[in-house]
Amino acid sequence: MREASESGGLDAAIQRLDRALTQLDLRVSGLAAQAEAGNVGLFDFDRSNLAAELDASRSRERELAEAGAEASAAIGRAIAELRQALTDEDGADEDEDDDAGLVKEA
Repeated sequence: MREASESGGLDAAIQRLDRALTQLDLRVSGLAAQAEAGNVGLFDFDRSNLAAELDASRSRERELAEAGAEASAAIGRAIAELRQALTDEDGADEDEDDDAGLVKEA
């Protein structure tokens, strides 16, 4: 008789354990679904922030490229002015030499 009562107690314990595991599984599944739903919102938020930062970076890149082109053009004009000034100065030196009677022979 003792075996029957022990076996009945063991069966009852197994059933309680099975119910507890089922409840735990349901709870974990529910929490996982909630976490997944919450994370999707976070990913969308992160994605939109990254997209906004990328747009701002591209805009800044265009501004820097335009500023670089303007600087390059200004440097080109400065170089041309310096060359012209040097050419004018060389021409003025030759004129002064010619006026002094010191004509350069070719």
